[in-house]
Amino acid sequence: RVLRDGVDIEMYAPGAAKPVRAAFVVLVRNSELSGMKQAMRQIEDRFNSKFNYPYVFLNDVPFTDDFVAETTAMTRANVSYGVIPTEHWSYPAWINQTHASECRQSMERQGVFYALSESYRHMCRFNSGFFFRHPLLSDIEYYWRIEPDVEYSCDIDYDPFLYMSRRGIKYGYTIALHEYPETIPTLWATVKSLIASRPGFVRHANGMAWLSEDGGDTYNGCHFWSNFEIGSLDFFRSEEYLAYFDYLDQAGGFFYERWGDAPVHAIAAALLLKKEEIHWFEDIGYYHNPWTNCPQSPESRLRCHCDPEKSAIHHYWASCTQSWLALPSSNSSQSALN
Repeated sequence: RVLRDGVDIEMYAPGAAKPVRAAFVVLVRNSELSGMKQAMRQIEDRFNSKFNYPYVFLNDVPFTDDFVAETTAMTRANVSYGVIPTEHWSYPAWINQTHASECRQSMERQGVFYALSESYRHMCRFNSGFFFRHPLLSDIEYYWRIEPDVEYSCDIDYDPFLYMSRRGIKYGYTIALHEYPETIPTLWATVKSLIASRPGFVRHANGMAWLSEDGGDTYNGCHFWSNFEIGSLDFFRSEEYLAYFDYLDQAGGFFYERWGDAPVHAIAAALLLKKEEIHWFEDIGYYHNPWTNCPQSPESRLRCHCDPEKSAIHHYWASCTQSWLALPSSNSSQSALN
């Protein structure tokens, strides 16, 4: 037998049951076919041509025959295509759509990115609270999010899913940024209200220290940039996360403001997971306009084509990775807010 990380390499053959029940999860429009093929070509060349993990493509409308044919042709791995249920991509009954429209107009006057976009808000809400409920993911334990037009600049010669599963890691990222505060004016107040209503919700004070520099009074905007994330679906399906999402959803900020799935995911991960359950994939070279993660070690130059000096790790706006790494190990379950 030929082994890779102690696993029979035959388990990575196309169609074979993998050592981890995992998949690439892609939310994409039919119009993004070219950018999607570019991203697939990169992840296949750098990683998946050796590991053959399946892809799950999701869209709020059916995929075209051309999209299915051309993306299927990009990989030897299994590929599935699903339509998002209407109730996961529409206004819930408690949202005042007239008020939501007025809020979008106000944000447009403030110059907020995607201020007028309704589809962007549906996307953020779906990624925050519904993607992991799609039937095509019902037997999947770990997911790797991929978006059109992203680039992978380093060979990945090991299985990140297996790496996370063996170590009990629940969430992985490459870049951590500060959020635009004008997109989330009441998000933190809503989170604090949830914490006050659920004693014991905050499990790890260290995570709170990453999110807030004044003991939880205000949010510093730190979040994991979620266009790349590898995570445990059991975490998102947990009672704690579902209660958290439902509370935020009822508050209306996905539509009255422009709450992104990145801060929503990151706040939950930081408050509910131990530091050791969140992993920076420093060794995965990744680019999503305008930021890149590029490994810094001399050895990485032999398997990467990115410029380490341009890595987000060197910029203040992406300094949240450094502050995360500086946190002490997780050994506290108390928070000043509890």
